[in-house]
Amino acid sequence: MGIAVSPIQIDSRVSDFISKPRKMLIDGKWMDAASGKTFPTYNPATGEVLAQVAEGDRQDIDAAVQAARKAFDSGPWSQMTPSDRGKLIWKLADLMEQHLEEFATIETLDNGKPLTVARAADVPLAIDMFRYMAGWATKLEGTTIPISMPHAANSSYFAYTLREPVGVVGQIIPWNFPLLMAAWKLAPALACGCTVVLKPAEQTPLSALFLGELFVEAGFPNGVVNIVPGFGETAGAALAAHELVDKIAFTGSTEVGKLIVNAATGNLKKVSLELGGKSPNVVFKDADLNGAISGSASAIFFNQGQTCCAGSRLFVERSVFDQVIEGVAAKAKKINVGSGLEPKTAMGPLVSEEQLQRVCNYLEIGLSEGATAVTGGKKMGDSKGYFVEPTVLVNTKDDMRVVQEEIFGPVVTAVPFDDPEELMARANSTIYGLAAGIWTKDISKAHRLAASLRAGTVWINCYNVFDAALPFGGYKQSGWGREMGKDVLQLYTQTKAVCTRL
Repeated sequence: MGIAVSPIQIDSRVSDFISKPRKMLIDGKWMDAASGKTFPTYNPATGEVLAQVAEGDRQDIDAAVQAARKAFDSGPWSQMTPSDRGKLIWKLADLMEQHLEEFATIETLDNGKPLTVARAADVPLAIDMFRYMAGWATKLEGTTIPISMPHAANSSYFAYTLREPVGVVGQIIPWNFPLLMAAWKLAPALACGCTVVLKPAEQTPLSALFLGELFVEAGFPNGVVNIVPGFGETAGAALAAHELVDKIAFTGSTEVGKLIVNAATGNLKKVSLELGGKSPNVVFKDADLNGAISGSASAIFFNQGQTCCAGSRLFVERSVFDQVIEGVAAKAKKINVGSGLEPKTAMGPLVSEEQLQRVCNYLEIGLSEGATAVTGGKKMGDSKGYFVEPTVLVNTKDDMRVVQEEIFGPVVTAVPFDDPEELMARANSTIYGLAAGIWTKDISKAHRLAASLRAGTVWINCYNVFDAALPFGGYKQSGWGREMGKDVLQLYTQTKAVCTRL
């Protein structure tokens, strides 16, 4: 395991994109921030400035919301047929596919993830999300309802419901899957007929801004999609509190999610939240241990561990505990860590200096509380990039901070268990409930355990399986509502009941 740092040639189209200060998209036009300010976004593999980006603030958010309001209330978007809306979303997906390589490279430069992963997963999944949701544009249907009022037995009524777009939507997305999270938010909102103000994470704004160019090229009416980069405490806070925003959708930490809820109370806007996790991953002695070891390693080390549903709490039946931990640790030691642009890189850097310090701080806390690192446990090498060693911690207890709190890095805490009944209480013993994993050949046992786990997604003999048709979201403090699938349409529509006396 070592850091790959050899220089790599970047595609000229990407070099040209990042070499110029990036503006924000408001009402179909690329604009500087009203303040004239810009902020840097960094290459996590080197710590060097990658590009300068317009720094949106309250005034820019207001301009974007006003544009979205106008586009929703009186623009051509509101008169467009569902079929034409779906065709436009599909056209965007086609353009994204044509620029797949640029998207993948931009994502790797700005986020740090391996290019092979961005190329094979992030970008294709984002494209598929737009295509899946394009199909839903023509399928948002109401119902007819028979009326049976005892006090008006001699009267006849015709009653029905309409599914209507919720209106102007503010969307705030995280930095761990920048393009994919933009797709998860934008695609269903647009399919439902909403207009959007999107605020990408300040650490990773570039793929959203590149996507904005394709929205313009595809021919979306002005103001339908507005993209305002900036900081959470300024641009994000202004968007969450804006009186003309009908709904706010947020993906990020539970702590910030609570701030979003408080900000939304001004006009009681609708809120959906996809928040943190501390997901249990359970391996039984009767599992296919080779598959469980590989799957458990992937569950925590995929995307540098910067995944809200990462299998960060590994529970292993005691008789096979040593075998599974040795296997996961061996996988960790073989991971090629380096620049995401290197073909052999399997794990890139963390996204920022701040995130590196956060993860390293948790490692120090865990070791000071008595945990032992089977492998890893510290910052990696003397590189200027934000690299940390893939880490497996044992001798952990359920009340340790590294077991209870979301680290959001490549760190797994492993503990043995004896009694499946006792396991349930331990698996559910955090404030989170986003996801869980189960590894066993006994499918009846797997389904019994899945029913008892308080988690929005349970994977059996697999992990990190995502599909545009599969709903995703959390229990407890892991959020409100569901992303993807048919369920997400509820977040961007509201029901109107109409009743007529005949």
